[in-house]
This record gives sequence, structure tokens and C-alpha cells, in this order.
Amino acid sequence: MSLSSSSRPTDTGSRNAGKSPVSGPHRLPSTRERRPALAALAVILILLGAAGSALIALRSGDREYFVAVRTDIPQGKKLAENDLARASFAGDTKALVPWSEAKSYVGRYATTKLFQNQPITRKNFTDSDKPEIPAGGALVGLSLEQGKLPSDGIDGGDIVRVIRVPVNNSEGAPVVLVNAALVTASEDKSDKKTTTTDKTEEATILVPADKAAPVGGAAATKSVVLVKLPPNTKLDIAPATGGR
Repeated sequence: MSLSSSSRPTDTGSRNAGKSPVSGPHRLPSTRERRPALAALAVILILLGAAGSALIALRSGDREYFVAVRTDIPQGKKLAENDLARASFAGDTKALVPWSEAKSYVGRYATTKLFQNQPITRKNFTDSDKPEIPAGGALVGLSLEQGKLPSDGIDGGDIVRVIRVPVNNSEGAPVVLVNAALVTASEDKSDKKTTTTDKTEEATILVPADKAAPVGGAAATKSVVLVKLPPNTKLDIAPATGGR
């Protein structure tokens, strides 16, 4: 019996029969073709970021700063340098005080109550470092020793009750001279070089004009005691509210 060789037809045609031919316009771009587009997009994003950073830097350089108060400032308080803070504000800032003028306001007196972080205007303070005395008022100076004022002292802007205490037993009971007076200035005069705990403080208070003589007389005899009151206490006489 003889064997004869036979060749089987290739199945390439059958495998490709179900596939449609790929035409040129519908061919997806290759990875190599997409790389230039991605690189161009990256360059554009980098340039936009650089332009934005430059614009922010330019605007930061042109930013204007104004004067604000670091803490609450009661009416009548003498402004100290550490009461001031630098801040920037948006909107209409024509009435605000530029930061470049901040030092010129140190030592002036507040003509109205100010709140923490509030920007100041020229009308918020007196025109000079001298307190304005309202009509019917008077400023009286006091020198107070330990036991005649609170242990933590008093500050400008505090409200106090002025009491005359008897120097000896024959003078009777203490007398209230002023129900609520504003402290316009104060300074600690204690001797820092000694180890004594005695405290001496000088203060200026605003009182009604008709109470100036009794308060001054009690101050001369060192029979004045000051009692600190809440900050919202109604004053016997309010400070002047003038200003530019």
C-alpha cells in the first residue's frame, strides 16, 4: 500500500475573514505620534503657571497696608505702639490711615471705642497727644500708692470709682467723689531698682468740673482710692469725641 502526501489549505483567510480592513482616516494615533501633543500641552501649562506667579508677585509688591488695632481700645485710652497692627483691606480704603503714618498716632487718645482688628480712621483719635477736655469736664492727676488701687494697676481707658477714705477715725466713713471716671493716662512709677513690693502709679482721670476740687484735695492728702469698674459702665462725663 502506498501513501500519498497531501497539503492542507491554510486557515489564514478564515481568520481574517471576520475582520474589516483598517482604513487610513480611522486609524488611532500611535504612542509616538501622541508624545509631541502632550509635550506641547505641558509647556503651555508651565507658561500659564509662571505667568500667574508673576502676576501675584506684582500685585503683592503693589499692596497697600493700613493701620488697625491689635486689641480692643476703649474710648479715651492713650494709644501705645504695641496697640497697632498692620493689615490690608479691600474695598473703599480712602478714609483709612496708611501704615506709613502709624507712628504719628502713638500717644493720641481714642475718641470712640475700637474693636480688635478694626481699621482706624483719622476721626477715631484726637489730633494731638493731648487729651481733649469736654465742656464741663476737668483732668485731675493722682499719685497712688499700694493699697489705693488694684494690685494689677490701672491703664488708660479703664473706668474707675473715686473714693475718699478717712485719714483718721474722726473723719467718718469713706465718701464716693466720682461714681465713674475715665482714666486717660497712667504710668507705673515703682522703683525697679529696689526689691520692695510697694507699688506707686500716677494716673490722670477725667471728672466733672465741679468734682475737680474735692478729688484734687483728696489726692493732695493721699486719701484717694480707685476702684476699677466694668468697661461698659456709664461715665459721669464722657470724653470729647472730636477729631479730624
